[in-house]
Amino acid sequence: MSTVENLKPYSREWLLSERPTSRRQAQLGRAYVTWRRFSANRLALLGLGIIVALILIAAFADLLAPHSAVIGDLAGSRLLPPGTGSFLLGTDDQGRDILSRLLYGSRWTLLVVVLVAIISAPIGLIVGTVSGYAGGWVDAVLMRITDIFLAFPKLVLALAFVAALGPGIQNAIIAIAITSWPPYARIARAETITVRNSDYISVVKLMGASPVRIVLRHIIPLCMSSLIVRVTLDMAGIILTAAGLGFLGLGAQPPLPEWGAMIADGRRFILDQWWVAAMPGIAILVVSLGFNLLGDGLRDALDPREGTQ
Repeated sequence: MSTVENLKPYSREWLLSERPTSRRQAQLGRAYVTWRRFSANRLALLGLGIIVALILIAAFADLLAPHSAVIGDLAGSRLLPPGTGSFLLGTDDQGRDILSRLLYGSRWTLLVVVLVAIISAPIGLIVGTVSGYAGGWVDAVLMRITDIFLAFPKLVLALAFVAALGPGIQNAIIAIAITSWPPYARIARAETITVRNSDYISVVKLMGASPVRIVLRHIIPLCMSSLIVRVTLDMAGIILTAAGLGFLGLGAQPPLPEWGAMIADGRRFILDQWWVAAMPGIAILVVSLGFNLLGDGLRDALDPREGTQ
């Protein structure tokens, strides 16, 4: 009986109450409604499953990989087709197991998307909210800088930064992050302009809050849902940009098992030994699809116009 009573406060009626009695109840209710919207979308759940699988594969690559990702056998295991012996997805021109390289390469893919999001999203959020709230010449200067970045294709601009910084996975991450923040700034600015003259912000001003506190404590949280959706949808583009840099030899350097570099290694054998380039290409396709499906699901779930179900 006591267990039932302990669970009673978290019942569906309690979570969906239109008059929450505490901030905690309101937060849990909002999270519950968001999860219901998200879980009703089967494609979004598929995308979530793909991303969870990517995280687990990256975490346990040491246990899952049947062979070394960097050491091969040039004498007896070169360019073996899929299904040969213990090489489920075949081998490359260095005799290295493609499956093992894909498993270890998931770590680099996950590292790139996480670090780019951590670097670029806060930059775009701060620039957009400051620009939208301050207005005037501050808005004009910050938005013209943003327009300059937006005027160039992301991959071309990333190539320019990597050429200046030098090849390598660290420089590739920095270059992609530098080119990824402008869309986030635009979204944050639009959200800020929408709410900066609202009654809610006016009351905060009357209470004596400084502009810095208003931006950090009241405006930025209102922009988070739109930013999360955009960041998730941009993950596929980040993966493709990183793969493009790796393909051109400006990203991860040999012998790191980065998917774009693996495609570049296999392009010489694309007609006869197709699996060398096709397998990492399929991996990029699946993960990019997962992030797109997840982003679409989050967009629908976090859209306040959908209302409660």
